[in-house]
Amino acid sequence: MAADSAASHTIQRTKGPLVWLDMDQKELDDAYNQSVYAPNQEQVAKRRRLASEAAIKRLAPALRLSYGPTEIEKLDIYRTSRPNAPIMVFTHGGAWRNGSAKDFAFPAEVFINAGAHYIVLDFAAIQDVGGNLMVMADQVRRAVAWVYKNAETFGGDRNRLYVAGHSSGAHLTGVILVTDWPGDFDLPANIVKGGLCVSGMYDLKPVRLSARSKYVKFDDLTEQALSSQRHLEFLNCPITVGYGSQETPEFQRQGREFAAAIKAAGKPVKLIVGEGFNHFEMQETFGNPYGLAGRAALELMNLQTRSS
Repeated sequence: MAADSAASHTIQRTKGPLVWLDMDQKELDDAYNQSVYAPNQEQVAKRRRLASEAAIKRLAPALRLSYGPTEIEKLDIYRTSRPNAPIMVFTHGGAWRNGSAKDFAFPAEVFINAGAHYIVLDFAAIQDVGGNLMVMADQVRRAVAWVYKNAETFGGDRNRLYVAGHSSGAHLTGVILVTDWPGDFDLPANIVKGGLCVSGMYDLKPVRLSARSKYVKFDDLTEQALSSQRHLEFLNCPITVGYGSQETPEFQRQGREFAAAIKAAGKPVKLIVGEGFNHFEMQETFGNPYGLAGRAALELMNLQTRSS
């Protein structure tokens, strides 16, 4: 009787019209809503903040410098003691809405101890630029161009410049990696020597169809211009793509298909999968030289952990 009673109270949701692949609107919205698949989101975010605060206390103060004219266009440079050191530029995630550079200091020691500078970007939140994702893309591209041009001023080797990002930051990292540097910035085509994109989005069509369109003003130009998977002719360096096996089905698919497209284009790519990791747990692995993302970043840069 108890089982019958429980069954009688179970409400079966009727599947709606298909919107993307085999998903109806709710399923697609859920596939771009990390909290549905990562119930420990807040706990992981708290760990990240605390780890960043602890790292900031242990390390020498970051150099906070401007890369552009607006107040938000700044970056934090955590310097290693090694002269003429390679550089990792990290673009944080937060659904294009949240996050700041100080909250992503936690991976700094991974790179400093391996003899590299670690740089975290600040850039506008989508709600502060009227939903215009093109503004954010322009900011992170200008930031990387600034790092390349000014590397010597903080002891960096501009010829060993790498980029990484997680979630919406991986999306923006993908955009950085397919930038037309000669055409748009009058810089060499290969200023970036490697990229690590973890848990990101590389084709914006399904994102545009999802609930994220409520706060991002997608149009045909934005979708085309900022879908890095569609511009691989501008990719000039090896890429590592990663995702967790417990991420949403769309974030897993985006990672697989981005890596497959890069391979099909005849360019070097490595795909890594964090078995048992959800979206936010993948982010944490940047802060461990033996974690999936931390190890992948050091391998990409041809570095090994050492004492600072």
